Amino acid sequence: MTDRSRLTVLSGPSGVGKSTVVAHLRKAHPEVWLSVSATTRHPRPGERHGVQYFFVSDDEFDKLVANGELLEWAEFAGNRYGTPRHAVAERLAAGEPVLLEIDLQGARLVRESMPEAQLVFLAPPSWDELVRRLTGRGTEPPEVIERRLAVARTELAAESEFDVTLVNTSVEEVSAELLALLR
Repeated sequence: MTDRSRLTVLSGPSGVGKSTVVAHLRKAHPEVWLSVSATTRHPRPGERHGVQYFFVSDDEFDKLVANGELLEWAEFAGNRYGTPRHAVAERLAAGEPVLLEIDLQGARLVRESMPEAQLVFLAPPSWDELVRRLTGRGTEPPEVIERRLAVARTELAAESEFDVTLVNTSVEEVSAELLALLR
């Protein structure tokens, strides 16, 4: 990659398909480095330390925050998640493209600490499609779904804060568009 390599942040509302797009992109282009977040939540079956997340205690997370070692961090569903600053800086210094997949709050914090970062908003094809994706699992009670939809409305309203919007009509197409932005 060129010395123009910069941090690209992918964000968007819950249920829009960020993880699916990133997984597709990395399967075809494993050279794209995805930052691994630190989290205080416990590993789910099949998750490995240092692969999906760095699993840390509350005390360890407090130290990361206090020492300024996180580029951004947020609390979600009672657990904290954050992006280790050192690994991102190392990759950027080496001229590699760096991709972060984070929530809206995290994207705003990255914009503050690294204004040169490229913020990419992943939008759903329509509100109805997002509602379908958020309610489609059928596993959550109505009040949880209502809360998720209210959060999604707020997240969608933040689109104008981003440099680029990609509409997730096709995982293949969006992955290709995201790869072009990374290069």
